Amino acid sequence: MPLYEFHCDKCGKDTELLVRSSKWEGTPCPSCGSTRLQKKFSVFASSTAGENAAPACSGTPRSCGMCGTGKPHSH
Repeated sequence: MPLYEFHCDKCGKDTELLVRSSKWEGTPCPSCGSTRLQKKFSVFASSTAGENAAPACSGTPRSCGMCGTGKPHSH
């Protein structure tokens, strides 16, 4: 199942959920239980520079895979 990012219109929290791509509507918010979720546009990273290349970071949490991990990196 794919991982999608959602925004809850009721509590305002963002969350990632594993859901069936065609059956996500009606999925409850894990924070408040509301079904007023909006699917967010998500970007993904790919690298053709080799397996040791560092991913790009936009400064947005979790955009580079390093933000929030406590591992040193720069933006």
